[in-house]
Amino acid sequence: MRVVFMGTPEFAFPSLRALVEGGYNIVGVYTRPDRQAGRGRALTPPAVKTAALAYGLPIFQPPGLRRPEAVAELASLKPDVIVVCAFGAILRQAVLDIPAKGVLNVHPSLLPRHRGASPIAGAILAGDEQTGVTIMLIDPGMDTGPVLSQRAISISPWDTSGSLGERLAEVGAELLLEVLPRWLADEIQPQPQDDSLASQVSLLHKEDGAIDWNLPAIDIWRRVRAFNPWPGAFTTLAGQTLLIWEAWPLSVGGVGEAGTVLPVTAEQRQMLPPEVGEKEALAVQTGEGLLVVLRLQRAGRRSLTAAEFMRGQRDLFGRRLGS
Repeated sequence: MRVVFMGTPEFAFPSLRALVEGGYNIVGVYTRPDRQAGRGRALTPPAVKTAALAYGLPIFQPPGLRRPEAVAELASLKPDVIVVCAFGAILRQAVLDIPAKGVLNVHPSLLPRHRGASPIAGAILAGDEQTGVTIMLIDPGMDTGPVLSQRAISISPWDTSGSLGERLAEVGAELLLEVLPRWLADEIQPQPQDDSLASQVSLLHKEDGAIDWNLPAIDIWRRVRAFNPWPGAFTTLAGQTLLIWEAWPLSVGGVGEAGTVLPVTAEQRQMLPPEVGEKEALAVQTGEGLLVVLRLQRAGRRSLTAAEFMRGQRDLFGRRLGS
């Protein structure tokens, strides 16, 4: 059985590893071209390319899969099935028609909920208590193809897109190894999605991380978690960018306009979870409630606990953070 794998970021690595360790004949690994990264703007390979090199697998990095020559090259590999996991490009019908057993996608949400480019962040932003992984057949739509299998996991109040993504990547790899042999043996009947239950999530952009302190604290808290590690939830203090990495919402209000930095009172501390209440923290007034900030970072500096940050700031309380 000839398999082509398509993936790009770290999220895709466990699925590639599962296929390798499962003994599948991987005849090609498709990933996105190397990109400039870091202050030196050096060309950096995608995580999947690095893994494929370590496994000694053939690597293909076309700029896209729309050109006839790119489609012909893929077809020449004669894949029986293509497995996609966070590849980062839309596949046209000419590609979908190549493998006899179709193109399978490892998607990190419980479809049809959170179709689109940012399903992990989307689940946190929506306040979902659970999410999961869907193995589906790709069709010409955006995550609209029939479902082969799903597995749900809980979302912790402490989960970020980073931590949740790590768990979903492993769950997806496990589910892929269960589904793929059954699919190849014609033991699974694909189930159509219920479009009436569908929701969409768009690609994240840097500006999405800007905090609007007029929003309720719970919404800002979800953004802090959803935008960690990228693009980061950020505000400004004295004109300088300030990233907030860890926080907790309180429904009670403080004194001052939205964005005002306040001390955490003894009464408010009693309302925090035990693992939070023992830490030094600062609070920010929001449009509804307080956001208790636990970890933050000035742009270009290292991340600090709230206690460390406050030791380096004079007259912090009463100042307003920018929106």
